[in-house]
Amino acid sequence: MRYLDLDSIWNSFLEKIQGQMNDISYETWFSESKLVYLKGNIAKVLVPTIVHKKSLSTNYIDFIEENFTDITGTNFKFEFYIEEELETNIIIDTDEIGIPSDKHETNLDPRLTFKTFIVGNSNKFAATSALAVAELPGEMYNPLFIYGSSGLGKTHLMHAIGNYIIENSNKKVLYIPCDKFVSDFVEICRKNSSDNNMESIKQFKNKYRDIDVLIIDDIHNLVGATSAQQEFFNTFNELYDNGKQIIISSDRSPDDIKKLEERLKTRFNWGLQIDILPPEFELRMNILNKKIEQQELENKFPDDVKEYIASNSVGDIRKLEGAITRVYAYATIMNGEDITLELAVEALKDYFVQTFVSKNKIDQVIQLVSDNYGISKEDLISKKKTNNIAIPRQIAMYICRVYLEENLTKIGTEFGGKNHTTVMHAVDKIKNEILKDESLNNEIQKIINKIR
Repeated sequence: MRYLDLDSIWNSFLEKIQGQMNDISYETWFSESKLVYLKGNIAKVLVPTIVHKKSLSTNYIDFIEENFTDITGTNFKFEFYIEEELETNIIIDTDEIGIPSDKHETNLDPRLTFKTFIVGNSNKFAATSALAVAELPGEMYNPLFIYGSSGLGKTHLMHAIGNYIIENSNKKVLYIPCDKFVSDFVEICRKNSSDNNMESIKQFKNKYRDIDVLIIDDIHNLVGATSAQQEFFNTFNELYDNGKQIIISSDRSPDDIKKLEERLKTRFNWGLQIDILPPEFELRMNILNKKIEQQELENKFPDDVKEYIASNSVGDIRKLEGAITRVYAYATIMNGEDITLELAVEALKDYFVQTFVSKNKIDQVIQLVSDNYGISKEDLISKKKTNNIAIPRQIAMYICRVYLEENLTKIGTEFGGKNHTTVMHAVDKIKNEILKDESLNNEIQKIINKIR
């Protein structure tokens, strides 16, 4: 067998496909593969693990065969092997992968997967990083710390990671809310009988340490539970030292969780921290359309009603579904009336009180933007045109127009008497810029998230 020729062919193939896929998927599935046999119409490829074998043969086979045919001019049937199979000539049935040997309880919701997680600019990095962890648990980012306000999709992503791992491996996964971890620990501490207590401690440690992936939600609830913090510290260390994946969520970053032991904060910062930002309007519309479709109400909600709901559900995705239910129920109660914008406004008049960004907050936006870019409010609303002032001013106008939904004249007045054409130009410029610059979009979303 001429390995040099095989290496050359395979390297050409890898160079070809690398430009067709994202870096994470390429590095995960193809970077360690090797063509070891090419004869007749059979191509055999060596891969690192059984998981690679299953993924390539199931998810990528058409992609591989088409691109390899382009390279060689010949159609090949691909077979994938791990090292042990080549040495012992044993073929492992990949259909058995992902079926645990016991009935370990995961607490995962099977409906919450990557397929049902809708991606936009505000959560793209989070979704991509979560998938990378799911594909290589314990190897990519450990721990993975996801944080952000309530209702932005943290729990969905955590379940998606767990479900992906269960589907593609035989690893033991446990999802648990933090308050359940605390209550389990408190329960074993309350045992009076020493014999029973020893058995309870053993069961507790087996539950939280005899696993491959620990997913713990709302870790900020650990604050105030001193003994439970100690136990979680020990659990974290044992899992981490044994290469087990740890995934954590919170409503704030590790450094912002007050009264949490510093040694825990340090460990949470060992891996990757992901901040999920509030969804932009386009993402809210996509989520809204998906939820309406799931409820088979596509023909009931006109576009202007959907836009009204999406415009007002700024900070919490769960508000979208509640608004759909409320509007549809209101229309039904009103003797089956058609859903119109007027009806939707009436149905939701008290619903958005806590989340709607009111129209008299231009001054707050000016202050937030000034603070963010280190310039004075006076400069921001002045006629100065240097870039360090003009660009933040345009961003502030954009926020006031798009998110506060203020009219152009009022915005111009609040920004030192600018005319509406100037405001319109600023808004259009930022709209175009955020399409090209994701970091700018994220920066603006962070400012919006601070509006109260």
